Amino acid sequence: MAGITWLQPAATTTSGRPVLLPGETESSIQPSVDLVNEDNPNSLPSLKSGNLILTSYRLIWLPNATPGGPPSSVALSAVTHIFESKKTIKGMLAIASPRVRFQVMESGGRSGAVVTLVFRGKRDVDVFVGKFWEAWRARAVPVVGVSGILRKEQEMWESTDKSLQDAFQDLNALMKPEDRVLHVESDAPNSISLNQKTGCFLLNLLPITPYPCNMSKAKEMVMLAEKMRQKLLSGSSSQADATNDEMGSKEEMQDWLLSVGIVSPVTKESAGALYHQELSRQLADFVKIPLERAGGIMNMIDIYCLFNRARGTELISPDDLLRACSLWEKFNVPVMLKKFESGVMVIQNKSHSDEEVFSRIKSLVQKPDALQSGVSATDAARTLGIAPAMAKEHLLAAESKGFLCRDVSPDGFRFYINIFEDIDPNDAYLVKEYGVYDAWIRSAIVSR
Repeated sequence: MAGITWLQPAATTTSGRPVLLPGETESSIQPSVDLVNEDNPNSLPSLKSGNLILTSYRLIWLPNATPGGPPSSVALSAVTHIFESKKTIKGMLAIASPRVRFQVMESGGRSGAVVTLVFRGKRDVDVFVGKFWEAWRARAVPVVGVSGILRKEQEMWESTDKSLQDAFQDLNALMKPEDRVLHVESDAPNSISLNQKTGCFLLNLLPITPYPCNMSKAKEMVMLAEKMRQKLLSGSSSQADATNDEMGSKEEMQDWLLSVGIVSPVTKESAGALYHQELSRQLADFVKIPLERAGGIMNMIDIYCLFNRARGTELISPDDLLRACSLWEKFNVPVMLKKFESGVMVIQNKSHSDEEVFSRIKSLVQKPDALQSGVSATDAARTLGIAPAMAKEHLLAAESKGFLCRDVSPDGFRFYINIFEDIDPNDAYLVKEYGVYDAWIRSAIVSR
């Protein structure tokens, strides 16, 4: 692809999803698409039968198999013309794959090539063409260069500032003396009061918390919002440095805010037949940060709640989540779906080794106190850095491997090191020196 400037490489995530530019959103995903240069058909021999993603900035071509062609993109700003597709009776009856043709411009304003998108198989591409025309007319230009990035970031902070000011405008108004409600009696649940500023009557159906308490809470919320707003808008000033300990670094706050929502969630409308496949890839990218914070393993319920919260109004069903997780086996992603013998399903990093977990559990249960009183799921959770429910599943798995023994009592489960392997069935009183049985006897003697 040397000498072709209108075709640029596209960055991808570990799951194979495109890395979107700031403000870029997806509108359509099409499977099995060839990218052909009509002026020189042999110039793009490897861009065959890939997934085509139309965004607000680009046309992105991604390989559908490994090995495949390199991920590539065509900026919509480089497209100079989209040719009308003429439908004829012969064309409608033909088995040939539908095609979409457009012209691109080389860098520097030089005339470019005519590019053809070949959609393999018989399908209707009218919806895609309509979205292509709409995105092209918008001519969204991505942010490039240091100045462009700084300008875009400043616009984002200003938008955040305005949103916070609008969101807390009512709370600020509540703290003004002229807004106080007159003649409110906390012990009169059915009284009617008048707001002096708005002139509106208020019906008090329940006892009202005294005004100073409500106002103090409102003042705390406004102060918190103001700190966040100033933190996001501030640079490396001394005032910003003074609040670092309380609010965290600016980068940490940005990471936290970005992790709350997905800018361009995969939907059935945009992905079509590729919905579950693209959903699976997007989910694999999303769970990386939550898994790191949770010690490398999380249950499906927590992931379901976090993922749906991040998707906003584009919610998915539990079946969609399970199907997306089951597709990870086909992709080279760093996460996996695991099912314990108890039936509990979890998502964990592939680097989360069961052998390493068992080794840490064995070290925990061989401590002097644990040899006598055992360990609970909470004790294991502190050692492993995971949730108690997940720690309990690991303890049960270690028991099934023969590493532990379980004691069930009204107080719950307690797990102990398995000393039966060190006991000679022919001589139960023989104690092997420096073994687990020996350590258990020594700890029992000391505890007396």
